[in-house]
Amino acid sequence: MANLEEVIIEEEIARRKARTNLKDYTSYTTTDFEWQPYHKAYYEILDRFAKGKIKKLMVSMPPQHGKSEGSTRRLPSFMFGLNPNLRLAVTSYNATIARKFNRDNQRIIDTPEYAALFPETKLNSSNVVTVASSFLRNSEEFEIVGHKGMLKAVGRGGALTSITLDCVIMDDLYKDYQEGSSPVIRESAWDWYTSVVKTRLHNNSQQLIVFTRWHEEDVIGRIEENEKVNVITSLDDLDSFNPNEWVKLNFEAIKTSEKMPIDERAVGEALWENRHSIKKLTEERRIDPNKFECLHQGNPTSKEGLLYSGEWRTYDHIPENVSKKGNYTDTADAGADYLCSVCYDRVGDDIYITDILYTMDSMEATEVMLPKMLNDAGTKQADFESNNGGRYFAINIQKNTKAAINSFHQSMNKEARIVSNSAQVQRHILFPKDWHNRWGMFWKHLTGFKKNFRANAHDDAADVLTGIIEKNIVFKNPKQPSYENTHTKFLKGDSTGFNAATWNAERNGAGSDFF
Repeated sequence: MANLEEVIIEEEIARRKARTNLKDYTSYTTTDFEWQPYHKAYYEILDRFAKGKIKKLMVSMPPQHGKSEGSTRRLPSFMFGLNPNLRLAVTSYNATIARKFNRDNQRIIDTPEYAALFPETKLNSSNVVTVASSFLRNSEEFEIVGHKGMLKAVGRGGALTSITLDCVIMDDLYKDYQEGSSPVIRESAWDWYTSVVKTRLHNNSQQLIVFTRWHEEDVIGRIEENEKVNVITSLDDLDSFNPNEWVKLNFEAIKTSEKMPIDERAVGEALWENRHSIKKLTEERRIDPNKFECLHQGNPTSKEGLLYSGEWRTYDHIPENVSKKGNYTDTADAGADYLCSVCYDRVGDDIYITDILYTMDSMEATEVMLPKMLNDAGTKQADFESNNGGRYFAINIQKNTKAAINSFHQSMNKEARIVSNSAQVQRHILFPKDWHNRWGMFWKHLTGFKKNFRANAHDDAADVLTGIIEKNIVFKNPKQPSYENTHTKFLKGDSTGFNAATWNAERNGAGSDFF
């Protein structure tokens, strides 16, 4: 008897939780959901959306990671349980997919588990298409019996005439890469969103956009150009955002960004290892890095307007006739910038990149990591920009490396340098074949670098490669502008620094034959 009472009590507690929280609701109405850490964060944000605490939400997530299960199957039925008078539209790239989401919600609402949670929210027991005296229920639309609530399923470009919407959910507005890459379809989708969807909304209406990114000028990209969009890194962020502004959530298939409260994976970890392993994802990225960046990383970059066009040169091995083992380092200008340090081997006029440190870690951490990288790479000459505290950073690095540190002031205009040397960078720089896996964030920022300088959030990768080309190709003759040199003296006639000797009284025996 006691066991039966315990079961009854536990069941009532489960129901109570399911009525008030989307994650508990999902667990109660389905038994085969494999919860991952990111699902918990995702459902917590969707729960706040369901309760009206977020009005505008955009989510990008890799395929087959449970995006639509949360946003377009469980969320609408849960919201109808909270408010049976809700007027909601579900849209997708075509009517067939939108209708499928409609039927999925109907099946959930029809279950005994749902009836136990929300007895006031129910559908007509019969399929009703047009009978005026009955509550509609068909593949395009259903109405909540006894209430004003309804769900309308519409494909992209479909009509929403004479409907006032409290909420619209847009799930995958583009079918595939071909559609996402089509300027005609992208413009049509944007026109439909602005002239059809938005005209059906009122002051308190909510919008949820969830889809795989294919192009930077998709609906999400266009909204980012025209409205304020706040990127979530922690659930605490939501308390400080203006509810009338957009909230953006992106889960990368392979973690490349820094660890954050909402996604505590380490760099290089898969989002759902048991289903989509890092081995599988790495192979997909190897086959087509650009599509992978769109489809799995939520980071679409159009090839139109890029500074560096075409494919980058790669190598399997470095030739034996290496004439220089060098490095170029640019410290972070501010808290939002990256320290970028690139080690390389020079063979003739080709530059083989051997290692990269690209991080936003503190100076305390990089003062340990950078000397190790220089020593492991066998670096002989390291050029450090002395701007923004780089000189003092270089002094600390010199204490722990055998490389000769050349600290100099970079006085030339950064934009002019990067743009004018872009062809030289692509002609002479070679990366290991797996460089997009080894240095994901560096690869992302470099391959997505725009001709329009103001469109780039980070220029550190392009800046350092430009510096390497300047040191080795552009200014390899004595006509190079003079440097403000505090750590290195150059031999007469040598402007590359390859034969430089360290000017440091603490290094015994350093001289012209240091190397």
